[in-house]
Amino acid sequence: MPSKEVNPDLLKERQTATFDPHEFSVFWAGGEERYKEKKSLEKIFLEDPELKDDLPISYMSHKELYEHSLRKACIIGEKIRKLRADGEDGVDTYNALLGGSLGAAILKEGNPLSLHYVMFVPTIMGQGTMDQQVEWLSKAWDCEIIGTYAQTELGHGTFLRGLETRADYDARTQEFVINTPSLSAYKWWPGGLGHTANHAVVVAQLYTKGEFRGLAPFIVQLRHSDTHKPLPGIDIGDIGTKLGMKSVNNGYLGLKNVRVPLNNMLMKNQQVLPDGTYVAPKNSVLTYGTMMFVRCALIRDTALSLAKASTIATRYAAVRRQSPIDPNQPEPQIMDHTTQQLKLFPQIAKSIVFKTTGDGIWNMYNVLSGEIEQGNLDRLPEMHALSCCLKAICSADAAAGVETCRLSCGGHGYMDCSNFPTIYGMTTAVCTYEGENTVMLLQTARYLVKVYGQALNGEKLVPTVAYINDALREREFVNFDGSLESIVKAFQFVAANKIRIAYEQIEQRRKQGHSTETAANLSGTFLTAAADLHGRAFLAESAYKELLAVSRQVSPALADVLKVVLELYLVDACLNRIGDFLRFINITDKDVTTLEIRLQNCLRQLRPNAVTLVDSFDLHDRVLDSVLGAYDGNVYERIFESTKKNPLNKEPVNEAFHKYLKPFMKAHL
Repeated sequence: MPSKEVNPDLLKERQTATFDPHEFSVFWAGGEERYKEKKSLEKIFLEDPELKDDLPISYMSHKELYEHSLRKACIIGEKIRKLRADGEDGVDTYNALLGGSLGAAILKEGNPLSLHYVMFVPTIMGQGTMDQQVEWLSKAWDCEIIGTYAQTELGHGTFLRGLETRADYDARTQEFVINTPSLSAYKWWPGGLGHTANHAVVVAQLYTKGEFRGLAPFIVQLRHSDTHKPLPGIDIGDIGTKLGMKSVNNGYLGLKNVRVPLNNMLMKNQQVLPDGTYVAPKNSVLTYGTMMFVRCALIRDTALSLAKASTIATRYAAVRRQSPIDPNQPEPQIMDHTTQQLKLFPQIAKSIVFKTTGDGIWNMYNVLSGEIEQGNLDRLPEMHALSCCLKAICSADAAAGVETCRLSCGGHGYMDCSNFPTIYGMTTAVCTYEGENTVMLLQTARYLVKVYGQALNGEKLVPTVAYINDALREREFVNFDGSLESIVKAFQFVAANKIRIAYEQIEQRRKQGHSTETAANLSGTFLTAAADLHGRAFLAESAYKELLAVSRQVSPALADVLKVVLELYLVDACLNRIGDFLRFINITDKDVTTLEIRLQNCLRQLRPNAVTLVDSFDLHDRVLDSVLGAYDGNVYERIFESTKKNPLNKEPVNEAFHKYLKPFMKAHL
């Protein structure tokens, strides 16, 4: 067992911090009340011996891992039932257990029941009528039925109009007949579909009276409620091992003449009457509400991934000593190397910015949901565009950041027991699910080009794109003085010009005779670049407003640290896009050098507080699950202890020696 004493290097780092880590932890949790709830949930779930792993899951087979994970998922579900009975099952509880740190601690490779809570239930709530909610929600909340969300197909993902699954309405029996007419039409990827769920929301192309009506969601029973055997016409199973999310039980689904009652089509936004008459939705975007909800939630998940990775790597960098800076001095902590700081500290800053931005987006979504309920759809396109590009940018940056943190730990970061492989697998998955990132950027760009045209016509734009109006008025960006406010304004000016270029590229190709769709395809790289800069401009503005606002509410000591974090984030973000800045803004060689020196100064200022800052994320050792990142810093003892859990080391001579190696060695005698 590792020593109970804390590594002296880590102890020293904590003693020299300039701020109170508890104060930051409370801010990070969302306030004192949520911090207490977090600690209470950790006690309930992390101290339960039934939810601990005796054998590291990396040594389990795919089948063993699923069975092990489902057992724990059911224990979690039972505990949630008890919390609900006691009136203690708030949204934060579900967030923590399904997409947050607590769930990741218990089920490292994902929860086979997660889509039941994250997509099946919200889809019924968001797209079901009141009567349908009464019929289905209580069963779903009580887990009398287990559901998933089956939209993506083997042959089509983000391009929803290309889905092949078809639902034909039979007015004679008042039923829908659902089919997957080809192999590529098979539903592919839904979590829990393989062997866990017995129901699914199946998204299909709707036909009534022989006419195509668009996409519609249907509740389909997949398995018998008692035997769990697939029902007639259902071909179903698990799709196999993956890079990450290995215990989510992603599945495939084929349907052959599966009949469901008329009322099994979720009809809050669109209806089919008993005689087959179709009533269209007021706005087609309403049918995509579930995906927008999940994309907003994912932004905060990426912050957690970066927080975990940067905590592990920063603690390791304080303990690991290597490569003398001064040949006459002992080997320093590797965190004293400026190059190491440049790997780690921007990831810490991004995790904080993504968290504060994610909280803001979540609040925006909740406000928008209220407006939609009142029939006000004005800001729905804006929210859709913003959630798309932020999901893409934050997931891509987080995946790259986790990999940077792994690389910063050298060879030890390559070991499974570092937990970097699992964190990376879970993080990079976000780059493709709920919309592949390039497609997400293109969806945002389509909106941006549209609003740029509106701006040219003199229309006033909604807040998140209002900077386009400003850029059209000012034409040139003057007086870049390097201040944080100036960097934010410069990001917006650069984004506006990238949008202008994308708009002009499309218009130029249309004048050459291309259709709008072909012109957009030929301009694709301009469009994705515009959407990327739009998202980064929003992140810059959000970081500036949110962190300065927080700085005014906390102690001066913590405020000073947060201001360094803000400056580091903005300067680093600017330097990472310096080519675009030089293209559209009059920035000199001296200005760039000044920014580079400021970046170095930010690293130097953050160095004394780096360990305490990641400590303040308040990530339990079970959440990190890393021999490199434990709170006590006893890295080498924990690495060696992990080897003792390896089944290969349970016997001095493996049977493969007698079967294969010994005969091979003796064959020439």
